[in-house]
Amino acid sequence: MNIELFAGRRGCKTLLVPYRLFSCFFYKKTICERHLSCLPGLIPKSSLPTGGGGSGWGGGRDEISMWSRLLFAILIAVGGYHSASAATLVDQDGSTVLYSASVKRIISLYPAHTENLLALGLDQELIGIATGDEAPALVGRPQFSANDTPEKFIAAKPDLILIRPMISQAHPQLVSQLKEAGIAIVSLQPTTIDEMFTYWQALGELTGRASEAAAMIRKFKSDLAALQQDRDKVPVEKRPKVYFESIHAKMKTFAPSSIAVFVLESAGGVNVAGDAKARNSTNIAAYDKERILAHAAEIDIYLAQQGQMNQVTREMIEGEPGFQAIKAIQNGKIFLIDEELVARPTVRLLEGIRQVRQMLYPEN
Repeated sequence: MNIELFAGRRGCKTLLVPYRLFSCFFYKKTICERHLSCLPGLIPKSSLPTGGGGSGWGGGRDEISMWSRLLFAILIAVGGYHSASAATLVDQDGSTVLYSASVKRIISLYPAHTENLLALGLDQELIGIATGDEAPALVGRPQFSANDTPEKFIAAKPDLILIRPMISQAHPQLVSQLKEAGIAIVSLQPTTIDEMFTYWQALGELTGRASEAAAMIRKFKSDLAALQQDRDKVPVEKRPKVYFESIHAKMKTFAPSSIAVFVLESAGGVNVAGDAKARNSTNIAAYDKERILAHAAEIDIYLAQQGQMNQVTREMIEGEPGFQAIKAIQNGKIFLIDEELVARPTVRLLEGIRQVRQMLYPEN
């Protein structure tokens, strides 16, 4: 994707920043050229990527990540310059959303959105949450479902409705009708830890809480570094090998790049299903019984998320035909963990890491 220079309304040249950041969603903003000098350490404009193969956006994963971080830093650093005008965000569904970061009435149809908005101090702006969302701070708040009529949403007069891709895929007509009514609909759900940080900043940008989001990211990374420092005291070859179940009934695990596997590895576990392939760009990966049993002798710990997505019990795992051959089952090393602590993109992932570490290293 090429950088373009064009004349701005005030006669100054404006830089149009390439806006793909990570695989889940994008930003597009314009930056006044004279404000680039405010960014310490910024490389010359002539060195910015120009697309194609080799270097730039066509380069490898590390280069893309580097440019993603750099361009995101530019956007945040100058975000206030255009605060009076609208910006655009291209969400995970590929929809371009025009917003002004002055939203005051938000409906969240995904508990992770709700939790993150509360962490950004937006409890008053949340006028509605998803049916079944159990956020303690929002008891009694109106609840909404994708099965509700468009009229119910419209009557609440939201500025913004936050959803995730599974909602837009299952209820395209509802999403279309709400957009036609002039309501901003944004679909976001990160599947990797890097995407999670970008997602938090996106929520901050959308709601005028970019500085709070940046602070949340810094705090998370600081706490994470401390936990990983403890993990690194154990050599990789001495860490327990773990099979991490996501959906027992379908014999599914987590994709190696998923947030859940990041939690496991940050806690000091080794994922035995490193060859699993993500399903439909989600955190979930198919891994049938035959492949699980192929690792039977090396699985030290059998870990399963437990919750709405995976309503499993220890007894179900122990009684699964063929699973008696798994070393962890034989030794009673079966552990269940709340799916909210390992699969939701919130700051509570840190608690998930702590709990998983205690399961892996009870002596510590």
